[in-house]
Amino acid sequence: MKLFDRYNRPTPLFWRRIGDTLLLVSAYVTAHGISEHNDTLAYVSLVSGVLGKIITNFTTEDAKPLN
Repeated sequence: MKLFDRYNRPTPLFWRRIGDTLLLVSAYVTAHGISEHNDTLAYVSLVSGVLGKIITNFTTEDAKPLN
């Protein structure tokens, strides 16, 4: 199965919740890092949250080919 086919398939509820939680926590930590003028914390948190959300979108429930 191609990588982009996996990304376009429905994400299981558990992994969707994990991805959304990662994104929300990273948004909070990024905002805190910006308000405290801690650029390194803000950048690391922003990148890790976005990457975590994207990676969780690659999980699928089944391996059936798309029609």
